[in-house]
Amino acid sequence: MQHELPFWFEAASLTALVVLLLVDLVVVGRRPHVPSMKESGLWVAFYVALALVFGGLVALVGGSAPAVEFYAGWLTEYSLSVDNLFVFVIIMTRFAVPREHQQKVLMVGIIVALVLRGAFILAGAAIIAQFVWVFYLFGAFLIYTAVKLVAGGDEPEEYQENRLIRSLRRVLPLSQTYDGGRLRTVVDGKKLFTPMLVVFLAIGSTDLLFAFDSIPAIFGLTQDPFIVFTTNVFALMGLRQLYFLLGGLLERLVYLPIGLAVILGFIGIKLILEALHENTLPFINGGQHVEAVPTVPIWLSLVVIVGALGVTTVASLLRTRASSRLEPVPDDVDAPS
Repeated sequence: MQHELPFWFEAASLTALVVLLLVDLVVVGRRPHVPSMKESGLWVAFYVALALVFGGLVALVGGSAPAVEFYAGWLTEYSLSVDNLFVFVIIMTRFAVPREHQQKVLMVGIIVALVLRGAFILAGAAIIAQFVWVFYLFGAFLIYTAVKLVAGGDEPEEYQENRLIRSLRRVLPLSQTYDGGRLRTVVDGKKLFTPMLVVFLAIGSTDLLFAFDSIPAIFGLTQDPFIVFTTNVFALMGLRQLYFLLGGLLERLVYLPIGLAVILGFIGIKLILEALHENTLPFINGGQHVEAVPTVPIWLSLVVIVGALGVTTVASLLRTRASSRLEPVPDDVDAPS
């Protein structure tokens, strides 16, 4: 549902988030480096704490309902973003991005993604307001995605350039090598774009493709565009540091796709139930609302999301720990006599 949060609160929140993103971008641009595990962990903790505080402010201003919706949406978006880090790793490797500039690539890519997602969210909110039956499509798509996640295993798909990137390669004069973190360089007297521009757009446009899964899922938890957008902002803001923090840990989360499938499948069913409850399609119940269909409370959604993530994370770590114990110890080359 949509909530009547005060305009001043929404305006102040969005302004503060924009300022925070710009400051973060300036800091990263002036001091390119590979963050340590401690630095990454502190920043991840900071952004998680910031999201928790923001949810508390939403509760103070608008009540518990929008706050719970924010927390549920943020957890869903964050968990889906963790899975997307696999593809970000592949993109960085594919374009051979120097590690000291990967922070900047992720930061700019995230800002591009937020702009594109903002347009996507506004369009989605307008469509939902006029056509409630779109929930049937969103719900069916999320259930299909959940089944595909389980059937597809836990191996990340190989990255393939989308049409936008392929078109840029044909149209723009690109240099063969990077020039630090610059977008433009000069080679033999000619001004050329560096591969950094392509990487920025690869991260941003690929993230938009991920949004086709995550944004319908969040609309299944709340139809308030402000809450939907802020969940995306807080999830993506901490993604850059999470990229460096997780590292090899991503490979240990072997059951994460199953957890995400449970979440997406649950939200897909929730959407279809809501669509039936608000039904206007003439070929279903004569175009009347199906009042007998139960509605899923938001607190139950939050419990399912937290439970699915917790169980799959613990199960993944236990499995990888047991597997490492069962690995054979290599024989010594020089055996003692």
